[in-house]
Amino acid sequence: MDGIRTLFTEYNVLAAFGMTLLLTVLSAIGSLILGTIVGVMRVSPVPFMQKLGTFYVNVVRNTPLTLIVAFCALGFWNNMRLSPLPLSSPLSWHNVAWGVIALAVYHAAFVAEALRSGVNTVPQGQAEAARAIGLDFGLGLREVVLPQAFRGAIAPLGNTLIALTKNTTVVATIGVAEASYIMRYMIEFNPDLLFLIFFVIAFGFIVLTLPTGIFFTWLSRRMAVQR
Repeated sequence: MDGIRTLFTEYNVLAAFGMTLLLTVLSAIGSLILGTIVGVMRVSPVPFMQKLGTFYVNVVRNTPLTLIVAFCALGFWNNMRLSPLPLSSPLSWHNVAWGVIALAVYHAAFVAEALRSGVNTVPQGQAEAARAIGLDFGLGLREVVLPQAFRGAIAPLGNTLIALTKNTTVVATIGVAEASYIMRYMIEFNPDLLFLIFFVIAFGFIVLTLPTGIFFTWLSRRMAVQR
């Protein structure tokens, strides 16, 4: 108990996990929006859009996340400021903003593939029926196909969200004070509490991800389309 009291007294563990949660929520929103756009491009009848969507998925999905994070935070350092706060501030919101963008861009590729798999679960007759009543591709996709596709993609989207939560640790490389960032200082200044530090950080991520997995499993069963 003394070790836990020391860790939570000397280090703001809850704030670090709060930053992890903030990164997760903002990146999830961004990746869902961008991933939906890319997913629509992947199933578009326009060959150029299909190729562009495929190019995005293949390039981003096979690029290390660390490289994307470093490129966003360091490559745009002098050219594009996303925060009015000074870069010397203890918590550089410039890095937080670019960290969110990097996470969203990376995981959008996986969202797009999850959504494309959901589209493949929609019977072809649904799209044909939409065209038969006069809906064009865009309207048919929005009103008929995508709602069913999202229902079919709930489980893989949940897995992507869990992976995103754990991948927030990568932004520690650009100085964002999330859970793994503070863990480094814990280990440096309290090496005698090494196993306890690992337990605390691991338990924190379990608290964040386990309910997410349970919720999406329940939701996928609840929202499953009966064929």
